[in-house]
Amino acid sequence: MNAPTLKRDWKAYYNAVAYRPPRKTVLTALAAFKEPGIAIDLGCGDGRDTVEILRQNWAVLAIDKEPEAITRLLARTYLNTQQLTTQIVSFEELQLPKQVNLINASFSLPFCPPEAFPNLWNQIFNSLVTGGRFCGHLFGDRDSWGNGELISCFTRLQVETLLKPYEIELLEEEEHPGKTPLGEDRYWHIFHIVARKK
Repeated sequence: MNAPTLKRDWKAYYNAVAYRPPRKTVLTALAAFKEPGIAIDLGCGDGRDTVEILRQNWAVLAIDKEPEAITRLLARTYLNTQQLTTQIVSFEELQLPKQVNLINASFSLPFCPPEAFPNLWNQIFNSLVTGGRFCGHLFGDRDSWGNGELISCFTRLQVETLLKPYEIELLEEEEHPGKTPLGEDRYWHIFHIVARKK
């Protein structure tokens, strides 16, 4: 159950998760809005959530540090590219725009190095309008990848502290042994989050 390194085989990962449906967190967040707005998909991957946000008539800025991810996103058929902007940038170098209604980060924030996480988390809050929503996932402190220096993991208390400036609309904790999409043994400890900025 080794922690991941920076040299992940992202192409193999994208092949393994290709065309999976959007995640519950983003669907829950989208359903809470009365009308579409402006969204950011942080660590968008091949676009499983981006595609759904676009389908619901939102304008989306899709961000990933892996060029392969953006290439795969743009290669998807039936994609509303008129509402889509993409950016290739790491979390450490990211500068988020203001006045955003929704920020989605599905299984991406844990890959922000711990020393860069506080700045990124503050940017997310400052980017959202009042009443805007964050949805996504954080890894818990018992996750087997938490022993890697590159991975950000949190206790439940730390997660609740991070979410204090928000009204929590969904906070589910998942914990069990399993495998990654690439078949690697893994102990999962995950927080599923939807939160509205107060």
